[in-house]
Amino acid sequence: MFENMTYEALLARALSRVTSVGDKRTGSMVMNGVAPSMAELAQLYIADDFVFQATYIATAPREYLIRRAADRNMAPYPASAAVFRAEFNIEVPEGTRFSCEDLNFVVTARMDTEYDTETGLSHQVTCETAGAAANDYSGTLIPVEYVQGLTHAELVELLIPGDDEEETEAFRQRVLDSFQSQAFGGNQADYREKVLAMDGVGAVKVHAVWNADVSPSALVPGEAVDTWYTGIISSLEEPVAAWLTAVYTAAKNKKLTIGGTVKLVILASDYGAPSPTLIDEIQTAIDPVQNAGEGLGLAPIGHVVTVAGVTAEAVNIELHLTYASGWDWDSTKSYVEAVIDDYFEELARNWASSDFLTVRISQIESRILSECSSMITDIGGTKIDGKESNLALDPDSIPTRGVVSDG
Repeated sequence: MFENMTYEALLARALSRVTSVGDKRTGSMVMNGVAPSMAELAQLYIADDFVFQATYIATAPREYLIRRAADRNMAPYPASAAVFRAEFNIEVPEGTRFSCEDLNFVVTARMDTEYDTETGLSHQVTCETAGAAANDYSGTLIPVEYVQGLTHAELVELLIPGDDEEETEAFRQRVLDSFQSQAFGGNQADYREKVLAMDGVGAVKVHAVWNADVSPSALVPGEAVDTWYTGIISSLEEPVAAWLTAVYTAAKNKKLTIGGTVKLVILASDYGAPSPTLIDEIQTAIDPVQNAGEGLGLAPIGHVVTVAGVTAEAVNIELHLTYASGWDWDSTKSYVEAVIDDYFEELARNWASSDFLTVRISQIESRILSECSSMITDIGGTKIDGKESNLALDPDSIPTRGVVSDG
């Protein structure tokens, strides 16, 4: 706004106000008297310009954006630590520390025995350094201190991706979006805000009244069902009889409706399908299964919430490539697969804002030719899952690389 208020411009304006009779050359008394004040005035305009920029959410630097967002009770999502499944040959006490390459990890829980394998007992370990840096780590864990009887320790599987602190522009957009859609009382914006604030979540789709394909009238028992229920209830064991009676009574009294049902489909922050551990954590925080609809989680009373993960749909791609001199499929395969992985990740990043994702042949071919131009001179006849046509995925699916081959 004040870009024209430079020292030179201000000095010229000040000197123009002095009568032409006076000496205004460099080094003159008039020049020496005016110049210092114009230099200070130029600095004041620079400060004014910064204040003007920092005042508005759309232009404020990060520090001042955070201050403005605090008025709306908003702050950048903090960095979070990655959580892994690790395998040990013995049960390791919580708090035991290990190192893997340049990062340290600490045992935080003994996992259920169903996660144990032939190679070891499963434990949850958490990286001591918050952020996404650990997400790609795997391999042998080295104990920081001696552990009696330990002969096998390995980092096996990423359960909850670590997140870096929210980037400035992503936070700015979230603040601006908050003016368009007020989060309140279990509306869609409220669910998005709560779920996206949780560790390991990259995106979420909210499906309200997602079981609307069920007709409430079809749930009301008729005469034949009444006869069946009366005849069978006395012969059932107590837990089964109690459950059937509860369902039958609710249906009979027309208490089964399609209202109050919410389905949350989440994408992990590494833009892949979330692990069962992450899904369970989100489910418990939003609406615990054992207390569904009671409002003991973040969901309002009466909302029965189902949390699910996106489906990672394997996409097989058949290419027909023409190679530059000295190149063949074996030498270019890893480069081509990297291009496809980048494309699929880009699609996954746009999943939440799209009705559905489409894997396009034109994108695959153009990206391979662009990124691998020194190896591949031409491409054509590309097939996706055996067909020479684009692939439209289900609304809650993202693509993942299947078999890539050169036909």
